[in-house]
Amino acid sequence: MENIQIDDTLGVPKYRQIINSIYQAISNGDLKVGDKIPSLNQICAEFDLSRDTVMVAFNELKAKGVINSIPGKGYYINSTDINLDERIFLLFDELNAFKEDLYTALLNSLDIKSNVDIYFHHFNFQLFKDLIHQSVGKYTSYVIMPATFDHTADIIAALPEDKVYILDRLKDDLKAFPVVYQDFEGDVYRALQDGEDLLAKYDKLVMVFPGGKEPEGRMIGFQKFCEERNIPFEILRSLLSRKIRKGEAYFVPSDRNLVRLVKMAAEQNLTLGSDLGIVSFNDTVLKEVVAGGITTISTDFKLMGESLAGMIVEKRREKLANPASLIRRNSL
Repeated sequence: MENIQIDDTLGVPKYRQIINSIYQAISNGDLKVGDKIPSLNQICAEFDLSRDTVMVAFNELKAKGVINSIPGKGYYINSTDINLDERIFLLFDELNAFKEDLYTALLNSLDIKSNVDIYFHHFNFQLFKDLIHQSVGKYTSYVIMPATFDHTADIIAALPEDKVYILDRLKDDLKAFPVVYQDFEGDVYRALQDGEDLLAKYDKLVMVFPGGKEPEGRMIGFQKFCEERNIPFEILRSLLSRKIRKGEAYFVPSDRNLVRLVKMAAEQNLTLGSDLGIVSFNDTVLKEVVAGGITTISTDFKLMGESLAGMIVEKRREKLANPASLIRRNSL
């Protein structure tokens, strides 16, 4: 108990004095990783404090990763890094090249001392649920990418509402939270408008849309553009039984289908950008050089990371549509 100092004459809230006492003991070397600290009940009894007051202090220390609790045993020092302003829980759907760009931009844009713990749910709903429940009370901010999951409000409600940020998709049941999102339908529609001069040389537009984890808004935007202009189009689920033809332009959200198309074009001696068009989604450095350069429709993942960092640092509760564009290369 000697590490906890409470002074009734100070104009400092009691919960803050508890936090400051722990920080001071760590700075002095009196508390090290693994050391046990007094229990909530012991502090309440010693200083005649309410449980709520002590719990506020413990919750903040837990959120910043300084202490953790072991059920039935008590609270222990988890980290002696007491200079962190933010401890961020980041839940992605999966890791890929453009998520790395987003993650790197987020880290580089956090102009405060912070630690970001990154997790992946891999489109597994139970894993999504478990990871969120296991994170409760351990972080100062929570960034959630719900991806294809709908009706997640009850799960996310376990987290403090003022510390949650939604990423990538705008969900009807999560409108209470700040979000940086992609307008998948509008992005595709506007990108095709921008590329009408390139599309004019093709007889037919084909989207290979396998469904699953792919956002349906892209298919809706593609179909809307074609129907409004009476452009012949087709939507396929797979390329497996498809023979590609000269005069077609293909739109492929899946990188697996992108590779397959490039190989099929080479086998049939079709020149990309004149005989056959290819448009991919989500730009990467690799797509700049593959087959002489692949045209993409892509959001700015670097800006998405920067915008997210700004919202976290400044505690802004906004809904930001992240801009996307058509990046012209030789494949169209």
